[in-house]
Amino acid sequence: MMCVAMIRIGVLGSGKGSNFAALQKAVEAGLVCGETVLVLSDNPGAGILELARAAGIASGVIEEPRYRTKLSPEVEEATAGMLMEAGVELLVLAGYMRMVKEPLLAAFPGRIVNIHPSLLPKFPGLESWKQALDAGEKETGCTVHYVDAGMDTGPVIAQERVPILPGDTASSVHARIQEAEHRLLPRVVADICRTLAAGPR
Repeated sequence: MMCVAMIRIGVLGSGKGSNFAALQKAVEAGLVCGETVLVLSDNPGAGILELARAAGIASGVIEEPRYRTKLSPEVEEATAGMLMEAGVELLVLAGYMRMVKEPLLAAFPGRIVNIHPSLLPKFPGLESWKQALDAGEKETGCTVHYVDAGMDTGPVIAQERVPILPGDTASSVHARIQEAEHRLLPRVVADICRTLAAGPR
């Protein structure tokens, strides 16, 4: 792939980091006009931090003692500062389990994307694969969307559909969605980076 420029990517995650791993594999294969420059997690034991260290990517822990579902304004301001200091141009939420608020939204307007395990606007929030199964849906999937101040309410960029099969459990549906996520997120990030690289920086 011929890249006009390399977009500097930051990643926020709270868990084992499988979506980050899929994205980083695409980056290292030259399929994305970008480079991952910083990975941050609100969970000091998160696997995503181990993956970042193994890949030689700068990483750090976001310490938030007061809240579980968001960052306090001062902590989010500091997080935005770390990302901006690293020169991040596109922020990817890969299994990040907190709401994003104004400090980050203002620092990266229209440049924060999230991967969510449902076909939004259906089933926002936690354990959306279980929500879909419990609702008797015949299919679900995953969505990459731009992030706004709501819970999984930002504009949809792309989706991939996943069938719910007879005899499925929450774990089997989740596993099938994750396979789709690992295809969709790198593809969408590649498209966004290509667009950003071609435009004014």
